[in-house]
Amino acid sequence: MKFIYPAVFRKQENGSYHAFFPDLECCEASGDTLDDAIDNANEAARNWITVELEEENPIFPYVSDISDIEVEEGDIVRNISVNIRFYEGWDE
Repeated sequence: MKFIYPAVFRKQENGSYHAFFPDLECCEASGDTLDDAIDNANEAARNWITVELEEENPIFPYVSDISDIEVEEGDIVRNISVNIRFYEGWDE
């Protein structure tokens, strides 16, 4: 399954980046560079989605349109894509 959620990347005073997902409650990441923050945001989203999939009745929030997300000047909004593969019944 492919999940795509927008993330907002905000540059901090120390030059690092903080990322958050408006649609995924408490899903955040950070990184020393924008590339690091993007990689860490991808991992955070993957973890959030994986935990939700483990629930008996997983509920995924609707995806916000990028134009509807409230941002501050200098914020960068990127769609983060997470691919989850299911291997049910697969043995090594």
